[in-house]
Amino acid sequence: MSLSIASLNSGSNGNCYYVGNDQDALLVDAGLSCREIERRMERLGLAMERVKGIFISHEHEDHIRGLQVLSRRYKLPVYIAEATRRHVSVDTRLVQGLPETVVVGSLSVTSFSKAHDAADPCSFVIASGDLRVGVFTDIGVVCDNLIRHFMQCHAAFLETNYDEQLLEEGRYPYPLKKRIRGGQGHLSNRQSLELFMGYRPAYLSHLLLSHLSEDNNRPELVRALFEEKAGGTVITVASRYEETGVIVVDGSYTGEAGPFWNAEGVVTRPEEPAPVPAPAMRRRKTLKTINTAQISLFNNDPHADR
Repeated sequence: MSLSIASLNSGSNGNCYYVGNDQDALLVDAGLSCREIERRMERLGLAMERVKGIFISHEHEDHIRGLQVLSRRYKLPVYIAEATRRHVSVDTRLVQGLPETVVVGSLSVTSFSKAHDAADPCSFVIASGDLRVGVFTDIGVVCDNLIRHFMQCHAAFLETNYDEQLLEEGRYPYPLKKRIRGGQGHLSNRQSLELFMGYRPAYLSHLLLSHLSEDNNRPELVRALFEEKAGGTVITVASRYEETGVIVVDGSYTGEAGPFWNAEGVVTRPEEPAPVPAPAMRRRKTLKTINTAQISLFNNDPHADR
C-alpha cells in the first residue's frame, strides 16, 4: 500500500495538507476557503468523497479559515484539542476530540504537542500500515517530541519558515522578530536543516519544505540549502500560492540515515546539550477508533508570519 500526499497551500495565507491511501484520506488543517480547497483537490484529481476527517493543529486563522463550511458541507468529523476548539467556530456535532492516537478507517493518526503560541498546538503523524507521513509546521523549537516522530517518517511536511539573516535585516519590528524566533514561533531554515541532517531515517523519500515566510525566506534559497544535503531524498518546496503535485510514498526508498537516527526512536545528541524537553501533552492518551461507515452528522490570527 502507498500513501498519496499533497500540500494544497502552505504559508501564513492558508495551510491545508492532504494525506491518503486508495481507501481513505484526511486533511490536516483547513486554512483555505472551502471552495478553494475543492478547486485545488479537483485539479489534483483528489476526491473529497475519500476524505474521512479534518485534523486541526491549532486555532490560528491560516489553519481554520475554511473549517466551518468544509466540515458542514461534507459532514466531516473534526479532530481538535478541547483547548483549541474553544477558539474555533465549528458545529459541535462534528467534533470528535483529539486523543493521542485515532484510527480513521484504514489510517492511524498520532498527535503530539509542540511549542507554538496557541492554546494547545499539536503536530501529526499519519500512518497506513507501516508507512508514516509527518506534518510538522508552526513549531517554535526542535524538541525531543519532534525529533522522535521525525525519525519514524517516510515523508514529511517540515516547516522552514525563515532565513535568519533575512529576518534580522528585514522590515519587521523587533517584537515580531523576537516572537518568530523566540521558541514559540517558527523554525528557521537552519533549525530544520539540522533536524534533517542529524535525524533523517534512511527511508525518508520525500521532504516538503513548508510554511515559508513571504518576507523572510526565498523558495530558491531554501531549496538549494536542502538539496545540497539531501542525498536521495526528494526535496519539494510547498508553495504559498498553489498546490504541489500529488506525491506517492511507497516505502521503497533506502538512503543514508542521519548520524543520530536510531530504530528505537531514542533522542540522543552526542557531545551536545540535552534536547529541549517536549511540551506537556494535554490530550488524553487513549486510543480512539472511528468506524467511518458509521460517521454521521451529530457535531483571526494576529500572529501569522508573512
